[in-house]
Amino acid sequence: MSDTHSREQRDDAPAATSKRSEIVDGAAEALVEAKGSSLSGRTVTINRPRSELFAYWRDFGNLASFMDNVVSVDASDPQRSHWVVKAPGGKTVEWDSIITEERDGELIAWSSTEGADVPNSGRIDFTDAPGGRGTRVTATIAYDPPAGVVGKLIAKIFQREPAIQARRDLRRFKQLMETGEIATAARTRAELEEEKD
Repeated sequence: MSDTHSREQRDDAPAATSKRSEIVDGAAEALVEAKGSSLSGRTVTINRPRSELFAYWRDFGNLASFMDNVVSVDASDPQRSHWVVKAPGGKTVEWDSIITEERDGELIAWSSTEGADVPNSGRIDFTDAPGGRGTRVTATIAYDPPAGVVGKLIAKIFQREPAIQARRDLRRFKQLMETGEIATAARTRAELEEEKD
């Protein structure tokens, strides 16, 4: 088997951005219960063990520590959680979410329940990175923006659009897990608070 052929067989891109059409076409099907018409996928490699990253992510109370737009995630039981997320114009959106699939150390998939401000579903995959370089964390998210296309445009302008935020949040997760802190450009506490809004 040629090296070119083996490279084509193994596409490390997130499902939503893969150049292999059978993966792109099947990206939404990879979600257990696909809710949402906009599909986004991002991957980051983190130099930490898979079990450690999975455990930190699975404690949903931790998510607000690195997800910039998440105000809070409150778990009502091991399978259900309530999300409050910043939206453009100083507003927030809320929804309840339920775990649809979970494999310890490998995968967490979820779907919003009926009545969500932002219907969404997704999955976080944790796989060993090649060459013992830690763990690849892949986020695949499907969502319906409030107010449709106009809402998506407004969210992009205010940097609150999930596809933009997923990339930033994964980068922040990497920083937190590898160094114990998240880099910021703020020089004072007031600037840091302003940066968070």
